[in-house]
Amino acid sequence: MSIWTEIGDFLTNSTSEVLSSLVEKVRTVFVGDAKTRKQVAFSIAIIALSAKMAKADGVVTEEEVDAFRQIFDVPDAEMNNVARLYNLARTDIAGFDAYARQVKALFPEDPEVLRDVLDGLFHIAKADDILHEKELEFIEHVAMVFEFDEQTFERIKMRHVSLKDRDPYFLLEADPEWDFDKLKAHYRKRVTENHPDRLIARGVPKEFIAIANDRLACINAAWEQIELERKPLVGA
Repeated sequence: MSIWTEIGDFLTNSTSEVLSSLVEKVRTVFVGDAKTRKQVAFSIAIIALSAKMAKADGVVTEEEVDAFRQIFDVPDAEMNNVARLYNLARTDIAGFDAYARQVKALFPEDPEVLRDVLDGLFHIAKADDILHEKELEFIEHVAMVFEFDEQTFERIKMRHVSLKDRDPYFLLEADPEWDFDKLKAHYRKRVTENHPDRLIARGVPKEFIAIANDRLACINAAWEQIELERKPLVGA
């Protein structure tokens, strides 16, 4: 069953029309099914926060739902569930700070999932090929609520901004003083850690595979830059 069908059934069986209440309800509805609970929680988190991000940016249109659809693999028949959740978040009077804190509470011991949420927000923010100042401020604030330090956030942001002047060592969390073989081993470790299967294993729905693909593309691009600089030195 698609995660979007699960979300549709969840909405149908929920009486509340306030998304902040639905976020809390995820905790109890899927007791005994931790995998589905995490997938639904992650999906609702992305939709709710992206809707609040659009509102904070002053651009609240159905194009944001379209951007979500372009980035993530949502079947046509399930788009009404995305739109319903998006509109609930968009019209809910609760502020995005409250949502961000609820999302953090849903993943108390899963900082990697929270990092995936930030990646998802960046994906949506740059859907129009422009990362607007208000959108960046919004994501920065969410990162603060998630308690990510400045370096961690900068590394996440680096994957989504212009490639120009991007430090490949910082992106890979590698030391420029390492020799080529150690750098290559570290690069391979980073590839393994960010394989799409790893995201799915920690509860990210398979429909959000774009997050992993983009992350891997950035890791590979960083390694290519390092390899270009360092490989000629091997054996020198």
